[in-house]
Amino acid sequence: MALVGENGAGKSTLIKLLMRLYDPTEGAIYYGGVDLRDMDSRDLRDRIGVLFQDFVRYQWSARENIGVGWVPALEDRARIEQAVDDGGARPVIDQLPQKLDTMLGGWFEEGHELSGGQWQKIAIARAFMRDSEVLVLDEPTAALDAEAEHELFKRLKQLAAERTAILISHRFSTVRQADRIAVIRDGRVEELGTHEELVAKNGRYAHLFRLQAAGYLA
Repeated sequence: MALVGENGAGKSTLIKLLMRLYDPTEGAIYYGGVDLRDMDSRDLRDRIGVLFQDFVRYQWSARENIGVGWVPALEDRARIEQAVDDGGARPVIDQLPQKLDTMLGGWFEEGHELSGGQWQKIAIARAFMRDSEVLVLDEPTAALDAEAEHELFKRLKQLAAERTAILISHRFSTVRQADRIAVIRDGRVEELGTHEELVAKNGRYAHLFRLQAAGYLA
């Protein structure tokens, strides 16, 4: 499922409600038929792996930066290595002087600073640490180049075969490949369907898609 819409439409708010960072003021959200307010919040969050667009760049080692995505497995090097591969961060790790044991960031003398795109790959790997039922990626490709974005989404499709994946993105080259697309506007779902269905409907999604496509063709 891809969520699209203008800034402030309510996409990230919907995800925060799903994670029960706060409760809805009216209505209800159901997970497997159960009202979220009737679920233990810790259990709910253990079921969801999420990467928000304002992710944290920890001044820790690369291993700790990724492993903190599932704290109980912080010392499980094999699981961290798998998350590196699943999140597409292997090229970043391989070029670090001490690989996973390299300190990241500029706070410490031995720290190794990364580019925005490299930090984003580390954060994506962090999201893959959890063996979650739901995987949420909020603007995961904002700092990635086109090739890295394509590889990430291809990997996401494979990894999401047995789980629910929710992707928030402004890049329609990525969004169009989702099984279903929801157009959010003013806190409501305005349109819902596949890329082909929404383009044929000639509504808000089609308008936004053509605007972006025109930019590529200009």
